[in-house]
Amino acid sequence: MIPKIILSRGDRATRRLIGYLYGPGSANEHTDPHMVASWNGFAPDPGRSPHRNPKDVEDQLVAQLDQAVRMLGDKAPETTVWHCPVRAAPEDPILTDAQWADIARRIVAAAGIAPESDEEACRWVAVRHADDHIHIAATLVRQDGRRPRRDHDIRAVQREARKIEIDLGLRRLKSGDGTAAKRPTSKEHFKAKRQGRDTTTREILRARVRRAVAAASNEREVFALLEASGVKVRPKVGQSGDVLGYSVALPGDINKGGEPVWFSGSTLAGDLSLPKIRQHLADVGPPSVPMRPADPWHQATAATERIPDHFTRGDDHTAQGQLVVLGEALDLLPLTAPAKARKELERAAAVFERATRSRITADLDSARVLRRSVQTILRTPTTTGDGAGLAMLLDAAVIAVAFASHWHRTHQHAQQEAAAEQTLIHLRNANEHVAAPVLKDLAHRTPGPETQRRYARHLQQAVPELVDRILQDPAWDALATALADAETAGHNPATLLGQALGQRTLDDARNLTRTLTWRIHHLGQRHTGSPRAQAPTARSTTRRPGIPSHPSAAATLAATPQQPKVRRR
Repeated sequence: MIPKIILSRGDRATRRLIGYLYGPGSANEHTDPHMVASWNGFAPDPGRSPHRNPKDVEDQLVAQLDQAVRMLGDKAPETTVWHCPVRAAPEDPILTDAQWADIARRIVAAAGIAPESDEEACRWVAVRHADDHIHIAATLVRQDGRRPRRDHDIRAVQREARKIEIDLGLRRLKSGDGTAAKRPTSKEHFKAKRQGRDTTTREILRARVRRAVAAASNEREVFALLEASGVKVRPKVGQSGDVLGYSVALPGDINKGGEPVWFSGSTLAGDLSLPKIRQHLADVGPPSVPMRPADPWHQATAATERIPDHFTRGDDHTAQGQLVVLGEALDLLPLTAPAKARKELERAAAVFERATRSRITADLDSARVLRRSVQTILRTPTTTGDGAGLAMLLDAAVIAVAFASHWHRTHQHAQQEAAAEQTLIHLRNANEHVAAPVLKDLAHRTPGPETQRRYARHLQQAVPELVDRILQDPAWDALATALADAETAGHNPATLLGQALGQRTLDDARNLTRTLTWRIHHLGQRHTGSPRAQAPTARSTTRRPGIPSHPSAAATLAATPQQPKVRRR
C-alpha cells in the first residue's frame, strides 16, 4: 500500500483538488467518484447527491473544508491543503468502501491531521473514484484555529501503511530510507497508457540519463549522448553564462498547450542533478595509472568477480561504490546484448537502480576498472565477440548481485534488498538467452573421449564430491571444450581448474558447470606461465568448493538441482 503526501497552496487549492477528485480525470479514468469517510461522518458528498447540482454540492463541501482557514484571514498559512493518495498493490484484493474508510481514518490519525477522538482536529474527506485507491484531502488549520502537529508525517504515514498491510493481509511493501527516485504520478501512468506505453516518460528519461552518465567521461559527452538517443536537452544558463542545470524531454511528449513536457535532472532522481553528475564524473575519472591493454570483456569480468570480496571484506563506503558502478554496468549492458536478452537486461538495470542508492557515501576509487572496461566494450565494435564475453560477464554479475542483496540485508536496506533479488531473476533470464548458443557452439567442438577422461580425472582429484554432478551436466561438453582451448593456448588444465575452483566457492553458482566453463574461458585468455611455474599453482589454489565462503550470500541464489547419475560417454 503506497501513501504519498502532496501539499498545495493558494486561495483555490481546496476547490481545485475537490474538482479533480469528483471530475472525470485527465483520461476519463475516474469512475463513480464518491466519499467513503469524512471528519464528521456526514459531510456533503457530490457523488451521492442525485437531486442536486454536483457543482453546488462541491462548493458546499469546499466551503466546509475551508471554514477554519477562512476564519484566520490574513494569518492563514500559505500551505493550506494536505493531499494523500493511498494506492493498493495490483495483486491486492478489491477493498470495500468500509475498509477504505478505516484506512483513511488510520492515515489521518498517524499523520497528525486528525488524531483519534480529537473533535477540534482538521477537517478532511476521503474520496474513492477507482477500485485500487482513495484520495484524502484535508485543510491544514484545526477547527480551534491552531496548526496540526504533523512532524515527520511522511514517515508516520508509511509506518501506518505497513501495519495496515499486515492487518488486512495485503502485499507487504518494503520500508524505504528516503533515497528512492521520485515515482511517476497517476497522471503520468494514465498518459503512458493512452499512448500505448508500459513505461512513463519520467522512467524512460531517467533510464536514458543514467545510461548517458554511465557511458560519458565528461559533462559535454552526457548531453551529446542524450541528444543522440533522441532526448531533447535544455541547459539552464545563469547570468554569468555558466550552465547551472538542465532539463530533458521526449520528442512527442507534449502538454495541453502543445509544448514539450520538461523534467529537470533532480526531479528524475536526486543523483541526476547537474551538480551531482559533475561530482560523480570527477570521482570516477581516469586513475593515475592507465589500465593495461587487454580484452575489455575479461577486464570487466575480473572486476565484477572481485565485487563480492568488496562486500565481505571492504568497508561500507567501498561497497556502496561497487553498487553504483555495477548499476552503471547494468545500464550499459543492454547495448551489447542480442535482441532476445536485451529486454531482460533493461529490466534488470531499471530494477537494480533502486539497489544502487543508500545513505552511505560511495567510495568509487576501487570501481574504476569496471566502469572503464564496460565503456571500452561499447566504444570498440570489434569487442562484441561471439557472445562468450557477455555470458562470462553476466555469470559474474549474477553472483555479484547476490552478494549485494546480502549486504543490503545486513544493513536493513529493505527496498534495496528486494530490488537486488528482483534483479537476479532478470539477469538469470538474460543469461539463458546469451549462454545457450555459446554453450551449444562449444559443445559442438568437444574434445575426444580420452581427453575428456583426462579432464574428468583432474576434476576427481580437485572436487571428488562434485565430479559426478559436473560430468552428468549437459554443460560438461562445453566445459571440456573450454579446457581444451586453454590447453591449446599453453595452459595446464589441472592448474587452470585449480585456479577456477579457487576464485570463489561454487555454492554461489546456480549452475556450477556453466560457471566453471566461464571461469576457464576467462582464465584461458590470460598469459601462460612456464610449466614449472604452473605446477605448484595447481596444488596451492585448489579449494574444496563444498565449504561456502559466505553462506548467507550463497543462500540468496537458488540451489542447482541434483542431476541423475547417468554416465555419458
